[in-house]
Amino acid sequence: MNMVVIGVSGLPGAGKGVVSRIAESMGFKIIRMGDVIREEARKRGEDPGVTAVRLRDEYGKYVVAEKCVERIQESDAGMFLIEGIRSPHEVEIFRKSFPGFRVISVFSTRKTRFRRLRKRQREDDSERYDEFVERDERELGFGIGDVIATSDYMIINEGPIWKIKKQARQILRKLAEKDEQRRINDG
Repeated sequence: MNMVVIGVSGLPGAGKGVVSRIAESMGFKIIRMGDVIREEARKRGEDPGVTAVRLRDEYGKYVVAEKCVERIQESDAGMFLIEGIRSPHEVEIFRKSFPGFRVISVFSTRKTRFRRLRKRQREDDSERYDEFVERDERELGFGIGDVIATSDYMIINEGPIWKIKKQARQILRKLAEKDEQRRINDG
């Protein structure tokens, strides 16, 4: 089965969720890597950050990506967006598993992201700046900086929300059309 599989990466609060919501409105099925970690953290009664590190220590650096690949392969949807790619190892797994896989990175300054997270108030968001910086450092330790630096597309998200929505829609449409053209040429 030919599928469109796109990844989105960015530090907490950068705007990955906005890109995911746009993709969902365009018919993409969303696979959130963070959900895999949060589900396991709840089972273990741990902080998601601790669980993210432990899962990789216990099962290897590919564990979360492999679980996402399984979810995609078990689905009958044709277009997927994987939200929350954090390491080059994960990108490697997705590129091997899905021909034409592309990565979109979303970037915002630390100040902007902290302000957004305080407003968002999700269970794993930090109220204190030092905890927020610690979370950033943990994410950077996974290699997210390399993922962002080597992504196929970059969205700078410092302006009004309509700008990121417009950019996301343009990129997603372009990737879906490119994949459709590739399938026609291969078929």
